[in-house]
Amino acid sequence: MKLNIACIQNCATDDLNQNIRDASELARQARDDGAELICTAEFFSYLNLDERGLDVAPFAENTHPTVAAFRSLSQELNVWMLLGSIAVYDSQGKKRNRSVVIDPDGEIVSRYDKIHMFDVNLPNGEVYRESDVFNPGEQAVTVDLPWGVMGLTVCYDLRFPHLYRTLAHAGASILAVPAAFTRTTGQAHWHVMLRSRAIETGCFVVAPCQFGDHGKAKTYGHSLIIDPWGRILADGEEARGYIISEVDLDEVKKARQMIPALEHDRDYTLAVAAEPPPLRQVS
Repeated sequence: MKLNIACIQNCATDDLNQNIRDASELARQARDDGAELICTAEFFSYLNLDERGLDVAPFAENTHPTVAAFRSLSQELNVWMLLGSIAVYDSQGKKRNRSVVIDPDGEIVSRYDKIHMFDVNLPNGEVYRESDVFNPGEQAVTVDLPWGVMGLTVCYDLRFPHLYRTLAHAGASILAVPAAFTRTTGQAHWHVMLRSRAIETGCFVVAPCQFGDHGKAKTYGHSLIIDPWGRILADGEEARGYIISEVDLDEVKKARQMIPALEHDRDYTLAVAAEPPPLRQVS
C-alpha cells in the first residue's frame, strides 16, 4: 500500500492569522504535488517565547481558529491532515498540547494530548518549563488511516522509546513526531533519535518540525520522512517549504521479517545489585 506523505515546515510567529495563511499555502502546494496525507509541526499556527514565557495562543478546540481553518482546508483539498499540535483548553479549563487528525470530509477523527513535558535546562542557558503551561496527556493514541495505522506523538515524546514500541505493538506502521525541536538539541539528537525510532519499531517515521526564530525560541527545522530501515527519504533542511515522499507500507512487513525484534520482546525482572565489596589492595 503506497501513499504520498508531506510535511509542512514553517516558522510560526505571534501572528495567528498569518501563520494559518502561510501553512495553508504550503499545504495547497503539497497537495498539488500529490500529497495524500499532509502533516504540520508542533505549534505551527502560533509560537512565541519572550520574557513572559511561552505563548502558544490557546483556545477551546471547538472555537480554535486553526481547527476551523484546517477542517475547511482538508475538505477543499480532499486530503487527510495531521495538525501537529495546537494549544487547547480541555473540559476542565486546563491547557493541553494537542495533535488533531482531520479526514477529507473535514471531520476530526482522532486527538492526542502530548504525554511528556519538556522541562529542561540547556547548557547555553535556555530554560524550558512546558509543565508550567500544560497538563500532560495520559493516553497513547493510534488512528486508522485508509493506508494503515498511524501512532501519534509530539516532540519531546521522542526521547521515550517505550512509547513508540507500544504504538508499534498496537499496529502502527507510521509514527508521527511533529515537533518544534530546539536548535541546540536538534543539532545533537534529532536525526539520530528519529532514525532509531524507525529502526527499533520497523515503522515509517514522519516528523514535521518548525524552523527559525520565534521570539527567544530557536527551532531546528530538518523535517524528516524515514523508512523502516532507518533511511532518510526526505529532509527539509532549514528553510520554509515542505517535503514529500512516497512511502510503501509493504516495507514495514519486510523490515520486521528481516529483524523481528517486536516479536522478541520478553518480560523480565530487575536484579538490583548489592553493595559492591571493597576494592582489594594490590601490592
